[in-house]
This record gives sequence, C-alpha cells and structure tokens, in this order.
Amino acid sequence: MTTLYGIPNCDTVKRARGWLDEHNVAYTFHDFKKQGVPEAELDQWLKKPGWEALVNRRGTTWRKLDEATQNSVVDAASARAVLLANPSLIKRPVVNWGAKTGVTTGFDAESWAVNAV
Repeated sequence: MTTLYGIPNCDTVKRARGWLDEHNVAYTFHDFKKQGVPEAELDQWLKKPGWEALVNRRGTTWRKLDEATQNSVVDAASARAVLLANPSLIKRPVVNWGAKTGVTTGFDAESWAVNAV
C-alpha cells in the first residue's frame, strides 16, 4: 500500500492526491499536522532519499527560521531535529511506494507514472 505524507492544504500535496486518485492508486494519507512526523519513518527517509532531499530550503518555513538554525542543518542528525520541530520544513509530499520503489519526495508526474505501476 502506498502512503502519502504531507499537509492537506499544501498545493503540491493536493496535486499529488489528485494524481493518485486520477490514476486509481490506492493510498493512505498521513497528515503531518494532525498525526505528527513518524520518527521511525523519518529515520529511514534521512538515509534514503537523504536529508538534503527532505529539507525544503525554498519554502516560507525555512525563510522564517533564524540564521543560526538554518546554518545548523549540516547533516542527518541536525536535519532530524529541525524537521521534527518544524514538520512544514519537510519537502512535500513524501511518498512511500513500497518495497519496489521506496520513498520519494516532491511531486513529479513522470516519475510517479513509473512508481505507481
């Protein structure tokens, strides 16, 4: 079963959910705001696809962080702490496609077409 992690009012998550529905991909939705960031999964995501892919440095939440906090994100351990404290920093959506493909971040219809098969 595919699991999509994100925030329901995020435009990218909305597009992703629409794409999954349109392509008849069964999935469960994990809401970071209501359910929090699942720590065990986050630890796996930090390994693959990697902390650099998870930290959204282009979003509003990143820009609102003080410079010291931004500069402290230099590895998986430091990224983990900041992502747990600020779930909106996670690049959305995070999708666990299962054993075949693993985990991806962001929405890309072309790569999703391959993953969803």
